[in-house]
Amino acid sequence: MPAPVPVYIGIGTNIERERYVRAALDALKDGFGELDISPVYESEAVGFDGSPFLNLVVGIRTTLSVGELSRFFKRLEAENGRQPEAPRFSARTLDLDILTYGEAVGWMDGVELPRGEIVRNAYVLRPLADIAPAVKHPVCRKSYLELWQAYSSNQKTWPVDFSWQGRLISKAVS
Repeated sequence: MPAPVPVYIGIGTNIERERYVRAALDALKDGFGELDISPVYESEAVGFDGSPFLNLVVGIRTTLSVGELSRFFKRLEAENGRQPEAPRFSARTLDLDILTYGEAVGWMDGVELPRGEIVRNAYVLRPLADIAPAVKHPVCRKSYLELWQAYSSNQKTWPVDFSWQGRLISKAVS
């Protein structure tokens, strides 16, 4: 049996946001056990005019391959009402993206690793820097905290209050 690989997953939704974040967290906990969960951030839609998103990053450990994990996420998205034929830049119930898979670099089973959005989008980099500040990006070899501190864009994210399974996992800044 292969050793478990650390994986970071981006989660986003802008339709019934709390419902679908909780559904994703429940399914990930059921499938992978202990989760490392970032604060939950609200952000403006990027690439289209739409309602604000809730975004977060979750860390898991798994022995599934990239392809198996990708298929699991596609199935979970579909079970939660995501329309596979919807345009890329559109409202969605649930979006699950493999951001990193250990130190893997390149295309594996149709998945870009590490995902390019990590360094381009605040709604991915900021929560990743929260839960994995010392972990280094597999390509540029800078920590996620260093990347976040150097990030410059007009994309805005702000933490929101969010509870899951009876505990506060995210708190708005007052």
